[in-house]
Amino acid sequence: MLILASASVSRRQMLHNAGLDFSVETSGVDEDEVKLSLSAEKATPHDIAETLAELKAQRVSRRHPQALVIGADSTLACNGRLFDKPPTIEAARSQLQALAGETHELHSSVVVARGGVRLWHCNDRARLTMRPLPDAFLDAYLVRAGDAVMSSVGAYQLEGLGAHLFTKVEGDYFTILGLPLLPLLSFLAGHGIGLETGP
Repeated sequence: MLILASASVSRRQMLHNAGLDFSVETSGVDEDEVKLSLSAEKATPHDIAETLAELKAQRVSRRHPQALVIGADSTLACNGRLFDKPPTIEAARSQLQALAGETHELHSSVVVARGGVRLWHCNDRARLTMRPLPDAFLDAYLVRAGDAVMSSVGAYQLEGLGAHLFTKVEGDYFTILGLPLLPLLSFLAGHGIGLETGP
């Protein structure tokens, strides 16, 4: 049994596209509280992403001790500032204005747990350079993208309209979407979960 401990549509779609048979169960971890605590301790973006991914996987795996549970998280950092999913369109606008013309780092972590114990993890980082965003372009982008901008830590989806925002992308595509997928698939294959076990 394989469970994704995440409400992320993009992570669910990645696993589905990879042909995996899995269910989805959110963890209930208070991510904002954890981030505040870790930030107060001067944790790195890498550490924050890994800690949240592990907490999600462990919590759900305690409810389903026999299952392999996937937890994942992404943290975006730019010029010493951490960014979260924007709660409103206006917050997304402010976030994109802060990222415009800058290079930011996206840290993605994935953890697999069973019975509350971490079995495996992988961390990866990507660097993305956003082009300057004139007001008219930003207005058009936000209208076209709509509420989807609130589902991404960077207020963009690279797989869609968000591609228009960038001049350079360095790193793994799946990591940018929020899940280091290829290492995860290799780990799962080693535990007998893959195409041959699908429907």
